Amino acid sequence: MHVLLLNEYYPPDTSATAKMAAMVAEAIAQRHDVTVVAGRPSYDPEKRYPFAWVRKTVRNKVMVECVGSTDFPRHKMKRRVANYLSYLALGVPHALAMRTDLVLAMTDPPIAGIAGALVAGLQNRPFVYNIRDMYPDMALGGDIVNAGPWVTRWENMHRWALRSAARVIVLGEDMRARIVAKGIDPARVVVVRDGSAAAGPPPPAGDPVTEEIRCGFKFTMVHAGNLGFYGAWSTLVKAAELLRDESTGLIFVGDGANRARIQETAKGLDNVRFLPFRPFSQVPNVMAAGDLQVITVKPGLEGVVVPSKMYSILAAGRPVLVVTTPETDAAQIVRESGCGLTAHPDDPQGVADAVRSVMNDPARLEQMGQRAREWSARYDKVKELARFVDVIEDAARVRSRNGDDISVKRVPSGVRPTGLNI
Repeated sequence: MHVLLLNEYYPPDTSATAKMAAMVAEAIAQRHDVTVVAGRPSYDPEKRYPFAWVRKTVRNKVMVECVGSTDFPRHKMKRRVANYLSYLALGVPHALAMRTDLVLAMTDPPIAGIAGALVAGLQNRPFVYNIRDMYPDMALGGDIVNAGPWVTRWENMHRWALRSAARVIVLGEDMRARIVAKGIDPARVVVVRDGSAAAGPPPPAGDPVTEEIRCGFKFTMVHAGNLGFYGAWSTLVKAAELLRDESTGLIFVGDGANRARIQETAKGLDNVRFLPFRPFSQVPNVMAAGDLQVITVKPGLEGVVVPSKMYSILAAGRPVLVVTTPETDAAQIVRESGCGLTAHPDDPQGVADAVRSVMNDPARLEQMGQRAREWSARYDKVKELARFVDVIEDAARVRSRNGDDISVKRVPSGVRPTGLNI
């Protein structure tokens, strides 16, 4: 069959959704034809494209068609919205002109799922909705927008898209519970985790890049990734303040919309440091630099945001500090596996006490790291991608049984997509 994927970001964009869209598209392309309708690269891209109404390239068996949307840098919201709107204005008509058998949409831009449901409905094709971040819940919970009539209309349209989907693919059980609570049939909501590939060997002790990231502290908490609207940042900074006389550092590696605000909160604290994103080749160094790798989701955003870096931390065999409410998938994994510590995102003292409980106990940290490695096998990326493809095919078969002309051949059990660029 021919699968159409709608997502504004796709390589050479470097966002997490761009990378995941590429992995999903390439996995599906091992069995089916795939066309991606994306926008011009704008998310810290490895390269930029000159304007063209449509730029077509083939990348790892996937036809990538980039419409001529604006490509403003993403750091200013008005310009990012211009990118969103121009992508939808050009991408939706372009998608409607295609002959496809199934429409798959992700969540870039935040109303991409609504656009995907519209395209699928007008084409009378099955629709699969892969939710990476849940909107408008994310915008409200992250204080990006205020509640009002237009947000209510957005939510109503989002629920229409969810009801229109043959399958809704989510990242964790906490997100699944959120979707089911919106009145969506539980049988159509499927958990497919991002998972992780096997990690390479850690850098040797005393590696200079690792030591540079540690910033000279005896004990380090490292948060690597986007500094967006979802985290309990003030709680982490206040916990670091409580630990400032104990040679314990809080290291943020990355950037994001909330970085300036976090830096302002941490002003005057010499044990809170901010480092830029590291190249992919230095990810093992970033992992090794943290005695504890930090994951945080502030209250109210449980299941709205699912931090997929959890799986990379597990694969690297690193202890993790999860600063979330107990309902999140990340907290549940830590409780079941023993791979780290948990603390409430409204309790800086609790975060500091959790860190103190292990900072002088290397044997316990080593045990947590070992448990992380053992549990990482449960979230193998290739297996999760194969499950994703199975869900796509099941959605198409439902339509086929209802009399449509889609023909999907069942791949024998145990056969996985191969040649994936993970």
